Amino acid sequence: MAKILVGMSTCGLSAGARDTYRELEELVPDDPTHELSFTGCIGMCYREPLVEIREDGRRTIYGEVDPTTAREIVDGHLRDGAPIDDYIVYREDASGRGAGPEAPFLARQDRIVLRNCGLINPESLDEYLQRGGYEATRTALTSMTPEQILDEVKASGLRGRGGAGFPTGLKWSFAAGYEADQKYVVCNADEGDPGAFMDRSVLEGDPHAVIEGMLICGKAIGATFGYIYCRAEYPLAIRRLQIGIAAARESGLLGTDIMGSGFDFDLKIKQGAGAFVCGEETALFASIEGQRGMPRIRPPFPAEQGVWGKPTNNNNVETYANIPWIIVNGAGAYRAYGTEKSPGTKVFALAGKVANGGLAEVSMGTTIDELVNRIGGG
Repeated sequence: MAKILVGMSTCGLSAGARDTYRELEELVPDDPTHELSFTGCIGMCYREPLVEIREDGRRTIYGEVDPTTAREIVDGHLRDGAPIDDYIVYREDASGRGAGPEAPFLARQDRIVLRNCGLINPESLDEYLQRGGYEATRTALTSMTPEQILDEVKASGLRGRGGAGFPTGLKWSFAAGYEADQKYVVCNADEGDPGAFMDRSVLEGDPHAVIEGMLICGKAIGATFGYIYCRAEYPLAIRRLQIGIAAARESGLLGTDIMGSGFDFDLKIKQGAGAFVCGEETALFASIEGQRGMPRIRPPFPAEQGVWGKPTNNNNVETYANIPWIIVNGAGAYRAYGTEKSPGTKVFALAGKVANGGLAEVSMGTTIDELVNRIGGG
């Protein structure tokens, strides 16, 4: 069985991945031994369009694949069993050992947030489940109390990945501490910094990781509803979120009595109009409510009075995407990455005057030299 994957996030599509995919639709044998699909961004944006072939536990990734190259790959690799070495940027044997010109790019990374990006079809709930998706939800809803979830997140040392670096577990505990008839979980996906595309890539490549992280936050703080605030300039991210939310609802992973636990939680996407100020959380809340996006005076703080005047927790995409991994693997495993005061990893967008423009996830404490010159190629 050979599975052929085309990278079709925004970076790949911009480089011509749609034409490559259409060519492969015509060329890949239509039989049970071949499957053509697509995936999100693996981070090597500078090598797009990327085509990966998986067979017998091995991975072969071809870079800069246009329709003509796609034809050569199908003829040589799929029909004759002879990989086209000139186009291979990365290969991995059944043991997981990587080789090829781009092997160092991936080898120098620690991928927690990006654990599924470039590996699964982001529009397939089944593929997310096959990689352990929603196991963290099952654990959180059926085996943990809200206090235990809060303690685990606190123990992990995870800090908000939106820039301020505030301890996530502590922030959640503030919202959990207020009594209210309704609370909200908000995800700030209004990524507005020039050259930044970390959140967009995660939403396009692994939307269920964010949905699951928000659901677990809801259980921890006592919220039953959440908003994902995503800028309208991210149409692909919004579409894949919509598909993910609909699939989760249909499978009983959102809505009422999730997994028979008695816990209810649902999500809604709110599209922003691109105002930079809406990256500030109180301005974002005003926009969700249909008002002009203007910051509000604090106190009261969002944990007490946020969306619609109710206790609210707000984190960004990357912060929520860490949560399922932490619940499944434990705070101790998370603290094995990064530094004592700032555990875990951070996703960076390598943009501008850099050889290997793309996405990289490294442990906190990694030097700029390592990130720009070693991973980014200088």
